[in-house]
Amino acid sequence: MRNRLNVAAILALSLLAGGCSWFSWLPWVDSKPKPDEPADLTSYKAQVTISQRWSASIGSGLGKKYVRLTPYVVADRVVAADAYGNVEAHDRFKGKRLWKTRVGRPHSSTFGSGKKDTFLAGGVGGGEGLVLVGTTRAEVIALGVADGKEKWRTQVSSEVLSAPTAGQSLAYAATSDGRLVALDAGTGEQKWTYDTQVPPLSLRGTSAPVFDHGVVVTGFANGKVGAFRAASGEPLWDQRIMLPQGRSELERIVDVDGTPIFRPTAIFAASFQGRVKALRPSDGSVIWEHETSTSVDLAESFGHVYVVNQDDDVLAFDERNGDVAWEQRGLFRRKLSPPVAFDNYVVVADSDGYVHVLAASDGRFLGRKKVDGSGIRSPMIEADGLVYLLGNSGKLAALSIAPKK
Repeated sequence: MRNRLNVAAILALSLLAGGCSWFSWLPWVDSKPKPDEPADLTSYKAQVTISQRWSASIGSGLGKKYVRLTPYVVADRVVAADAYGNVEAHDRFKGKRLWKTRVGRPHSSTFGSGKKDTFLAGGVGGGEGLVLVGTTRAEVIALGVADGKEKWRTQVSSEVLSAPTAGQSLAYAATSDGRLVALDAGTGEQKWTYDTQVPPLSLRGTSAPVFDHGVVVTGFANGKVGAFRAASGEPLWDQRIMLPQGRSELERIVDVDGTPIFRPTAIFAASFQGRVKALRPSDGSVIWEHETSTSVDLAESFGHVYVVNQDDDVLAFDERNGDVAWEQRGLFRRKLSPPVAFDNYVVVADSDGYVHVLAASDGRFLGRKKVDGSGIRSPMIEADGLVYLLGNSGKLAALSIAPKK
């Protein structure tokens, strides 16, 4: 088995030096903030009101491993899952639970201890009337979106760590061994697969496939983004986001783990220790590029592409030419979720459970609200002006944002 690196372990190691605050009363301990410590939240005049429309508890939450499970919105419902196999659909306007199912049970990590290992790590995605999840047991599981009943489950080559998607009667999933696989949406039968070589060392995660107008686009651990004909798996083009550099394998990590953004005029993608690029959908040629590093999803709105970099700075790039429109460093090292952008807002959440609203035009702070005391790391999703999030504790919440009166 190839050696894969858990991104949570990297982040944890980078923060080990910041644990001296407990002993700041001692005269020989320097109590001044270190340059790499998380930024303190500062006061400002809020310009928006963040209201919680409803909330619900989803199973046992995401556990202590670095599991991120995005809510999935379809029609009048939002579907969410915990890391232990519970999947639920709720009315997305009122929060009423519509169905609940379990796709498997976790194994005990230590005999007799009662502790359970997480196993649901890829999700939630869907399409073609299906809800799709992936597991660390190398399964893709399809449920009916109407009632949550299992339609099929298919064994694939390796762990599924990102949300599968579906379109054109097929379901598409990325596996941790560098493959993109297409399965029949009705039966789960494998139709085609595309294989790439995984570097000796890479982040623990995979880019989620994106389907649009008969084309599937996804990123890979080798630093490339590829486009494929959805029906057949025929490669249309690939583009390297970043070429591995450096002497050590750690320095050469260039995973494209964030989900690409597919727009008619450009595809936006970024890599860890690399660049953010805008690519032509027709042939993958580069429209513009800018040096930055990220391992999470991008967002696009208001003429900008928004990136949370590895230091948790939030940057906005002009989607036409890649110029930096603004940079917000006030959330430095607060372990931010991927951004979600809509209307005039950019929304991120942090490891303390705060939701932060920034102005899409210039990045200034507009408001914040604490939602989950266990923190929020999963991507949020917006639909019809409501933001849906899944906190680490399993709290599923619907938030609305409105200007203060």
